[in-house]
Amino acid sequence: MTRQPKDPPRPRGSLITGLRNNFIAGIIVIAPIGLTVWLIWTLIGWVDGFVWPFVPQAYHPEDLVNRLLGHVNDFGRADPTHPNYIEVNVRGVGVVIFLIFTFIVGWIAKGLIGRSFLGWGEALVARMPVVRSVYNGAKQIAETVFAQTETSFDRACLIEYPRRGIWAVGFISTQTKGELVEKAGVGPMTSVFVPTTPNPTSGYLLFFPREDVIELDMTVEDAAKLVISAGLVYPGEKHDEMPEALDQLADRIGHGRHED
Repeated sequence: MTRQPKDPPRPRGSLITGLRNNFIAGIIVIAPIGLTVWLIWTLIGWVDGFVWPFVPQAYHPEDLVNRLLGHVNDFGRADPTHPNYIEVNVRGVGVVIFLIFTFIVGWIAKGLIGRSFLGWGEALVARMPVVRSVYNGAKQIAETVFAQTETSFDRACLIEYPRRGIWAVGFISTQTKGELVEKAGVGPMTSVFVPTTPNPTSGYLLFFPREDVIELDMTVEDAAKLVISAGLVYPGEKHDEMPEALDQLADRIGHGRHED
């Protein structure tokens, strides 16, 4: 009988290399989670800090709790000098108040009285040169971002940029209208936002003939992941491939540092 040739033994990395790769893989997993939690926590704190100054002190959670427990002064208000005074710091209550207030304002604005008051306010703002420019710009941005119309930012596309033969991922913002289409003279055009890597919030607003824009099946979220990861994360990858992808990414980072 002929013996089957054995596969050559794979070279084993050193203990330090394995520890380094595991540490880098852990950072890759922890960093996005930690950053997300930090951003949410910071945003909640910012909203709370903005809302609470407009809320009477008597309705703050700390005052309510201490009044309920009887830690009050002669005027019936919460007394911080009371020996049993309890400090209460509840994050997120300001966010709830802000959401309720925004809902009420929107409900009023949709009514007849609200529309009349809003029209009167806009007419007053229109007479103020600097304030008018700021208000109109902010209003246009808000309407563009939140309007549920065909102009919503919900499609990813592929365009040739910055020259023929080089392709870039972009986001279709609107169908170009007005003077831009007339002066270009190339027929229907599409406005495309081309993000930069790894920060997709910055980029370039470009205008392409509609036939030069290839719409993609991937969602805007998947396209953003592709841009942020510099091509390391592609849509449709299976979750069970994640450990292998982490190992490969850790090896790349480790080899890059070693070469430097």
